Amino acid sequence: MKREPHSIATAGELVDRVTDLVSLPDIYLRVQQLLEDSDSSLADVGRIISTDPALAARLLKIANSPFFGMTAKIETISRAITILGTRQLHDLLLASSVASAFRDAPAHLDMNRFWTRSVRCAVTARLLAFECNVLDSERLFVAGLLHDIGHLVMYRMLPEPSAEAAACAEAQGQPLAEVERELFFGFDYAEVGGALLQRWRIPVMLQECVAHQNDPQQAQKFCFESSIVHCATVISAAFANNEKPVDALGRMTPFAIRQTGINETRIERIETRIMQHLADTLAVLVPGMRLAS
Repeated sequence: MKREPHSIATAGELVDRVTDLVSLPDIYLRVQQLLEDSDSSLADVGRIISTDPALAARLLKIANSPFFGMTAKIETISRAITILGTRQLHDLLLASSVASAFRDAPAHLDMNRFWTRSVRCAVTARLLAFECNVLDSERLFVAGLLHDIGHLVMYRMLPEPSAEAAACAEAQGQPLAEVERELFFGFDYAEVGGALLQRWRIPVMLQECVAHQNDPQQAQKFCFESSIVHCATVISAAFANNEKPVDALGRMTPFAIRQTGINETRIERIETRIMQHLADTLAVLVPGMRLAS
């Protein structure tokens, strides 16, 4: 029987309430508007970002991190736009903006663990995208980073039942999304995350990857990308728990396995590279956070 510990009936209602309290930084919204305006120029975008020196410095640090593998050092925002392009710069700005929007730790949620898991999934998603010959792998990195954003909303608005759902899932050995949906809320963290990104007018590909990370075959347009994020969540969790590749494969949907061509060899290859990038990427994206299990 589903429990009724709260008065919120849908993921959309929960998102309505949190967006009254939490929003993306103004500078991100201004850049987003410029990128959608055909009359704006790359120079306009660069000028807006440069008005926030701390943000500009963080974006340059991300762009120059070893994980993104630029052959030449990027020293200015205008150079970053030229080399990365507006789409990649938008995605890196989004990643940084989301981290700053939820800077305050919700009750019952360990933020070091949360961001370690999120960055681990982001790194895994990008590595898997490389394995699948995806050219736009940075967008998959951001999708992986945002995969658990729904829990930031749930722990902020419904902290006690969210923590209880997590404990119940662990005790019963059931998928957390299933426990949240069937026993506690009637919706799960993936649905909440997708609804939040939709409300924030984030690109549709990212919305679908987050909303359908547990059932990628249900995505309307981006089944392949959603499958990458699905596999990345499973691989990164298995890596954190010292599980074998075959265990990870057993928790993936057959659809996602077919879409990505993932196998034990590919999982092993990805896992050997995760730790090479995890700590540095976490430090760049979420300054002050320490690596957690």
